Amino acid sequence: MTVAVSLQLDAIAAHVMQQLGDKIVSQEFVAGEYILTVLPENLEAVLTFLKDDEHCLFKQLVDLCGVDYPSRVSRFDVVYNLLSLHKNERIRVKVEADEDTIVPSVIAIHSTAGWFEREAWDLYGIKFGGNPDLRRILTDYGFEGHPLRKDFPLTGYVEVRYDETRKQVVYEPVSLPQDFRNFDNLSPWEGAHYILPNELKGDEKAEKTA
Repeated sequence: MTVAVSLQLDAIAAHVMQQLGDKIVSQEFVAGEYILTVLPENLEAVLTFLKDDEHCLFKQLVDLCGVDYPSRVSRFDVVYNLLSLHKNERIRVKVEADEDTIVPSVIAIHSTAGWFEREAWDLYGIKFGGNPDLRRILTDYGFEGHPLRKDFPLTGYVEVRYDETRKQVVYEPVSLPQDFRNFDNLSPWEGAHYILPNELKGDEKAEKTA
């Protein structure tokens, strides 16, 4: 289903491309939303324009998040979701980065970015140059790695427990006393036929044991 783009947002997109065309890598409309991709070095200029220009007035940074695409050279997208209360419109700005890219902090433009950038650093390892307080925020300060990377092990690297002998919390390498099990999620219950008559996979198990 195609989602219509408002005439106002279409006009904003045309204005942005006219004024910032040399700073925009690409633009697209997806599900009625306007998405810009920019280079890290142009991020501050683009966000400042979108915030201050009278035709835009995207003064609120609603969210900043990371997305991981391990198969890409620049594996991360840093996504900025902006809101204009004056125009009642939203816009999304994206920056591509790898593990070594220094994405400029936008705290001076949107003060809410400080907390969001800390989250993206903690969970993805995306570096933000100029953030004065880039520390762990959701994981422990001794945590190794960045848990939302798609190549991060599900078990993590260390586990925490309280040691009764030492009377303190201790960190140890992850120990798995039981291997992961693989479940096929198929039902062996004949009684489930009333949900999907003669179609529910797994009922052949019940027939074999009957």
